[in-house]
Formats: sequence, structure tokens, C-alpha cells
Amino acid sequence: MTTVYETMYILRPDLGDEQVEQAVTKYQNLLREQGAEDIQIQNRGKRRLAYEIKKHRDGIYIQLNYTAPATAIAPFERAMRLSEEVIRYLTIKQEVTEAKAAKEEAVSV
Repeated sequence: MTTVYETMYILRPDLGDEQVEQAVTKYQNLLREQGAEDIQIQNRGKRRLAYEIKKHRDGIYIQLNYTAPATAIAPFERAMRLSEEVIRYLTIKQEVTEAKAAKEEAVSV
């Protein structure tokens, strides 16, 4: 059974555009390997942090929305935790309304 998730992570501000793209691709591929589908990526850009994290005042925000089995989240978050380029991450399970679920079922039939 798959669930809808949203992950927001913050990359170090000193990464170049190419390094940011490599990081985004790396985590997208990791999710796909774990069985995730419908991955939507939004680069929110560099923003000021509310407080200093690991001696950084700014961060590059990336948002992922996807459907995945529950077993995909632990390896995904472990990879982020061990990464030097990610300074913070958060994954939440999205609420799926009945109307949206019915619409998705009608589309898949």
C-alpha cells in the first residue's frame, strides 16, 4: 500500500547550482529505487533560516511530494542524515481526502 508523503529538506547554501541538481537527482533516484512514484520536485531557492543550523544562516529549500510505501522512508531519511550537504529534513504523511482518493481511483481504472 502506498501513502502520499511530503519531504522538505534544506541544503547547505554554499553549494553551486550543479551540486544542488546532483543532490536533488540523487534523492529522487533513491526514492524511485525504494518504490516511490509521482515524484514532484519544487526548488524553493535560497532562504534565510529562522536560526543558525550547523553554522549556516541561509539554506536552499527543496520540497518533494510523492507516493511511496512506508518502508521507503527510513532508508531515504538515513541517506539524508548521513549526508554532508543536507542540514535539515522533515518528512510528513499527507492527509488524502476521500474526494481526491476517489478521483485517483477513477483515473487509474
